[in-house]
Amino acid sequence: MKFKVGDNVKIIAGDQKGSSGKIIKIFRSKNKALVEGMNMVKKHNKPNANNPKGGIVEKEAPIHVSNLSFVTKDGEPTRVAYKVEDGKKVRVAIKTKEII
Repeated sequence: MKFKVGDNVKIIAGDQKGSSGKIIKIFRSKNKALVEGMNMVKKHNKPNANNPKGGIVEKEAPIHVSNLSFVTKDGEPTRVAYKVEDGKKVRVAIKTKEII
């Protein structure tokens, strides 16, 4: 997977298309990622000891990585490639050729 936690990404498909945010968490086995403030869903919580009233909470839902595109420092979406420099494997933005 070419994304890491903390990467800025842009959503390229779906209801949230065009919006961008930072990756909070990655689920590698499912090829999904949580993006901060995107794909919000309402979750109904039962009353419990911590939350005696229960209620409805809004939280982020995972987005498939095929619907995400890495964003460069310019704010332009780009694909990511790998390159070996000084014996280390690094990620490179294809459009700008900058090391990520």
